[in-house]
Amino acid sequence: MKRKENTLTKVEFEVMSALWDINQSACAWDILERLPEPRPAYTTVATYLKVLYEKGYVDFFKLKGEGKTHRYVARVTRAEYTRQAMNEAKKNLFGGSIKKMLCFFVEEEHLTAEEIQTLLEEGTNFQN
Repeated sequence: MKRKENTLTKVEFEVMSALWDINQSACAWDILERLPEPRPAYTTVATYLKVLYEKGYVDFFKLKGEGKTHRYVARVTRAEYTRQAMNEAKKNLFGGSIKKMLCFFVEEEHLTAEEIQTLLEEGTNFQN
């Protein structure tokens, strides 16, 4: 993948989220319809899709009979991006320590012992 930058801006993430939610190839109009209000102009969405292509997050093609319309597909899944972003956050904000990262969230969210236990149980179930 030819990513210049690993993380997405807020608007790039919104565009990717719309594409992930569509879960198939989509044109800029399809993506625009799924963006939150106030929606940007069509040309703005097209520009963001071009940037996402240059960053390696999307690919595009044209279907015969659709004229100049580009169809976009995600090259990275939401789970892959989340994994990458969380690893970067762990590295950049917590010195690579998962323990420091988890402690931050436990303290920040004021989790109770019961909630922590539930998370541990759900984490075990997730791996099965």
